[in-house]
Amino acid sequence: MSEYDYESLGLVAGLEIHQQLDTAEKLFCACPTERREPEESVRSFTRYLHPTKSELGEIDDAALEESMVDREFNYLAYDTTCLVEEDDEPPRRMDSEALGVALEIAQLLDMDPVDGVQVMRKIVIDGSNTSGFQRSALIARGGEITTDAGPVSVEDLMLEEESAQRVRETENGVEYSLDRLGIPLVEIGTGPDIRSPEQARNAAERIGMLLRSTGSVKRGLGTIRQDVNVSIAEGARVEIKGVQSLDDIDDIVRNEVGRQGELLEIADELHER
Repeated sequence: MSEYDYESLGLVAGLEIHQQLDTAEKLFCACPTERREPEESVRSFTRYLHPTKSELGEIDDAALEESMVDREFNYLAYDTTCLVEEDDEPPRRMDSEALGVALEIAQLLDMDPVDGVQVMRKIVIDGSNTSGFQRSALIARGGEITTDAGPVSVEDLMLEEESAQRVRETENGVEYSLDRLGIPLVEIGTGPDIRSPEQARNAAERIGMLLRSTGSVKRGLGTIRQDVNVSIAEGARVEIKGVQSLDDIDDIVRNEVGRQGELLEIADELHER
């Protein structure tokens, strides 16, 4: 028996699932997608973040504030690292194998592919991309999966490049490894249709099973990450990022419902006082 009456609390939850694809090449260059150990790096280089204007001529406030911090980003390069990964050369054509796998996943999720794929830029301010942004493309929309508690909509499927692996903090900034940068990654976003912790876990398991059925996704720790969005009727939407294990999803939803419920009780007590 559940500790909370999730229906009366107005629980609403959704998932964002990020899954690395097991392709031969990276998304915008011909470099291999195998992971390397930092000790295997053959050289390194340093970059600094500078804010630039978007296509609309605007500068992101977060990027502008981050640029005011004197922080350097050191990147570990390998014998396979190319100029695209270093952002010293324009990206090449999107990898056709990765696009094919993404379209296969869209079909398994009963989604409608877009008429044309347009690569967009997401500003990145933590140094995890040498270019200062992440390349991302909308592939499909409007799908659905089944769970034991009913259907859950799938709003969109994106094909993106994975970020660089954070290695360690340094005295002057952060060190990253370029072996992970550019690995093809699909991001799957569900609709806000989940109404219980058990359904959240069931939805994640269902999507994970469909992804593995392609035989074209990477396996192991760090190759799949879930972001869990949770809110209750009188609370606020909270995103818990980077959940690694399916076994943790229902507990995370349950704990967040409890946290928000206790905050609301405290607020009611303060108002009465």
